[in-house]
Amino acid sequence: MEQVSHPRSAPYTHKLDPTLERHFKGHKNAITSVDFNPDLKQLVSASLDTYVMIWNLKPQSRAYRFVGHKEAVTSVHFSPSGNLVASASQDRTVRLWIPSIKGESTVFRTHTASVRSVNFSSDSQKLVTGSDDKTIKVWSVHRQRFLFSLTQHTNWVRCAKFSPDGRLIVSCSDDRTVKIWDAANKLCINTFADYGGFANFVDFNPTGTCVASAGSDNTTQIWDIRTNKLLQHYQVHSGAVNTLTFHPSGNYLITASNDGTLKILDLLEGRLIYTLHGHEGPVLSVAFSRSGEHFVSGGNDAQVLLWKTNFDAFNYKDVLENHRKRTNPDPPPHLTDIRPRSAHMHTARNPSIEINPRLAIADTQTSDPSVIDIGVPLFAQAQIDK
Repeated sequence: MEQVSHPRSAPYTHKLDPTLERHFKGHKNAITSVDFNPDLKQLVSASLDTYVMIWNLKPQSRAYRFVGHKEAVTSVHFSPSGNLVASASQDRTVRLWIPSIKGESTVFRTHTASVRSVNFSSDSQKLVTGSDDKTIKVWSVHRQRFLFSLTQHTNWVRCAKFSPDGRLIVSCSDDRTVKIWDAANKLCINTFADYGGFANFVDFNPTGTCVASAGSDNTTQIWDIRTNKLLQHYQVHSGAVNTLTFHPSGNYLITASNDGTLKILDLLEGRLIYTLHGHEGPVLSVAFSRSGEHFVSGGNDAQVLLWKTNFDAFNYKDVLENHRKRTNPDPPPHLTDIRPRSAHMHTARNPSIEINPRLAIADTQTSDPSVIDIGVPLFAQAQIDK
């Protein structure tokens, strides 16, 4: 059982609470990126150990370790069609993998420095990448060729993502800006620059009307790109926020931080509802499944953790009432407007339900599957196994 604790109440578990289902071990260094296959049968992870790994969610299934990158792998993404995996690396390349036993891959070489981010368009036809060469590049997947660059950032590009409809691209950089680009006209159409630090990660919400940024200054910000206004500002972590992921409903956001926690935010009420402890050390990656029923996280501890969401299967009012009763035994305060017109601060003082699977006797299924190396010459096998 997962142990849930809160300073105002005795530990107990509620059926709405997220639960840790499985953890996967196989990487030898920090997990930098994770994603689900759209069919929910596989996970993909990237690591500083230079490998891409694909984990089958069916119990006792083999895992596949894809060998090809020469340096740390920084980002991975399953195509929405599910038949390709893209990876980005510090070796300055992007690879397109066919996630099968053959391990075939195509290498894209145009960036002149480490590539930090890779993302498919929703129709699986294009890729967008961000690099330390200060550029964003767009590629044709079908033709397997470079299309164009976007070049207005003045420092490393940490992340670049397509909007759900593919018409826009959002990017963030160490130049402390978040930029919105028109993908057809190749123009920057907006810049958000009032930042205490740089953003490590950005993404669109499921409807494409907002973007969220994960800040090196411990904050998470959500902007409405129709009005160019800051909607919400959260300071609930005590360390840099490394990444984030929207629930498919758009109602919830999970953030991952150097403080070792995952935080689940209720965006409708603008409040922190859960704090998850599962990793030892910084949490570097997190992603919801396409259905939202599960999410996966990866950390500096080289572990991949699979969680069941649970609370998204219940009526929103039930989630709200459950949180209120467990964090606010006193009468609830007056609620402000949902989606406030003026941005307001949400701090770590807001109470949340703490979930720490490590406090209980571990009864989750640990998966240390047999690993098959893909795309590596036989003579190099001994080197990998060391």
